[in-house]
Amino acid sequence: MVTAPPLHEGHGSLAEAWAALPAEEREVLMAELSPDDRAALAYDWSFWGGPKQQAPPGDWRTWLFLAGRGYGKTRLGAEHIRQQAETGGKRAIALVGPTAADGRDVLVEGPSGILAVCPPWNRPKYEPSNRRVVWANGAVAHVYSADEPDRLRGPQHDYAWCDELASWRHIEAWDMLLLGLRGGGDPRVVATTTPRPIPLIKALLKDPTCVVTRGSSYENLANLAPAFIAQIIKKYEGTRMGRQELMAEILEDVLGALWTLAMIEATRIPAPLAGAASTFPRDFFTRIVVAVDPPIKSPAEAAAIQEETDIAEAGIVVAGLGRDGHGYVLEDASRQASPLQWATIATSLYDVFKADRVIAEINQGGEMVVSTLATADARVPVKVIQAQRGKLLRAEPVAALFEKGTAHLVGAFPRLEDQMVSWVPGLKSPDRLDAMVYALTELMLGPGTEEAFVL
Repeated sequence: MVTAPPLHEGHGSLAEAWAALPAEEREVLMAELSPDDRAALAYDWSFWGGPKQQAPPGDWRTWLFLAGRGYGKTRLGAEHIRQQAETGGKRAIALVGPTAADGRDVLVEGPSGILAVCPPWNRPKYEPSNRRVVWANGAVAHVYSADEPDRLRGPQHDYAWCDELASWRHIEAWDMLLLGLRGGGDPRVVATTTPRPIPLIKALLKDPTCVVTRGSSYENLANLAPAFIAQIIKKYEGTRMGRQELMAEILEDVLGALWTLAMIEATRIPAPLAGAASTFPRDFFTRIVVAVDPPIKSPAEAAAIQEETDIAEAGIVVAGLGRDGHGYVLEDASRQASPLQWATIATSLYDVFKADRVIAEINQGGEMVVSTLATADARVPVKVIQAQRGKLLRAEPVAALFEKGTAHLVGAFPRLEDQMVSWVPGLKSPDRLDAMVYALTELMLGPGTEEAFVL
């Protein structure tokens, strides 16, 4: 059994002094430490974490950490919670991820999660069936999903870590969390996220009890894999997406974009706890379709794929036409996927939402699209559309539906919304946006908008 090497008095000040030394001198000094002190220092976040990654001083209620991809937000959150559980006196902690899988795979079991950052001599026990992490001193961290806000409606906590707050689909989970954050003498919450200009983030930026820290992906290049730097940073640096995802800027409306944040918020319908599929009974809809913008347009492009990282993202959006004549976007299931994977997702959603058909765009490679959907599920009816009009002419009427208040997003779809408010006519239109446009065009704009044929 591994014993815990206790940190001697003044160890924190020693770490601070070492942080100012050149790397070569630090290596020499570390070699002279005893094995116990060397092991203790290896898990001392006050030494290894940067100045921005240390908890801010002062009487704050929320610590909002806005940072780009790869900055180390997860490590920061895990280290902070570890500190609160080990020496901060916190005993009832909430860990809230965007989904249940994120809570488990990222916050707890991930490579930068709580189990990974805790030292062997004081590593807590993870109880998956109880959805909690338990330390030997009695501290307990309960794992929650922001997709299930109602689970936060009762439990009382004295601390919390919310990860990727800006991408939560059910923002009411934040309200439920705060209502239960009343334990101990000084309950606080740390929220780590890549920023998006959603109302909650904007409100926190103005909240006098919220301390905001910012960091960019470039500040952690030394610890990022070369593949990430080559494929992600080099691809997006200098772009609007890069400003948000790498530089952690909160971007507002784009001049010339067909959609605005205000337009989306004014027409949004909050999704209930069970998800958009239960917002309305099925008989409220006269039609429901699953629209697909395939990532591969021709057999030649499909054959050119060499590895999974080359697979493009497939746009997959579900929308329904209500008896009130309004259009409702119910799901955005877009993701990076191979042909059979996106076809399987689309046909599965056909069953989940009791849809009328799948709509698939084909400007090239029509036979491939049709055969792939048939392979996934031959019984699903498919309507293949061949987009003859320009992107602007197809998107403008759909944007007008939102402007008139007759088209709605049911819940939050962060990536789709990013594409809506950032796409400017003249640029290549993105996959999620295209799929949404195809769906609402089919449901609301009548025949003749696109040339199409049904299989």
